[in-house]
Amino acid sequence: MSNIDNKKTLPQIHSRKVVAKSGLFKIEQVDLEFSNGETRIFERMAGSGRGAVMVVPFINADEFLLVREYAAGTHTYELGFPKGLIDPGESPEVAANRELKEEIGFGTKTLHPLHSVSMAPAFFDAKMTIFIAEDLYPEVLPGDEPEPLEVVKWSINDIDALLAKDDFVEARCIAALLLAEKWRKAR
Repeated sequence: MSNIDNKKTLPQIHSRKVVAKSGLFKIEQVDLEFSNGETRIFERMAGSGRGAVMVVPFINADEFLLVREYAAGTHTYELGFPKGLIDPGESPEVAANRELKEEIGFGTKTLHPLHSVSMAPAFFDAKMTIFIAEDLYPEVLPGDEPEPLEVVKWSINDIDALLAKDDFVEARCIAALLLAEKWRKAR
């Protein structure tokens, strides 16, 4: 059915150098040669290699929790799912449970991996594992947010209203929501 060539040779990297760096990002310039002999210089934001997690935490069969927090990129408050970077030495599962405790004040006894997604793979080396969390229990860990996060309860039966909200716009959160709905219907 597919015309995808899974054996296609990756371009050869002739050189890499950091051309800019901040506290959050490192921009690399990559000198590439493709299998047809074409050469190009690409720039990319180099990731930490640890990845990130996002969690759809169900408090019962029909309701999940969201967080509303400040987003510096858009200078707005955005509604989304608990998420964060995987710390050194952590597995994605441990990071997901830690983020829940830091952001919504609950841990989880049951995590279901849904899918891994990337963000702008042409420019950014970042992977995020999306989980469903069930069997929540109260436990709070201090987080790194500058102010308390607003925790919002929402029904999976009211997805259209959530998708219509002006502050629920992050593509990864929308993907997580739709994957969670599909997961729930398959159960």
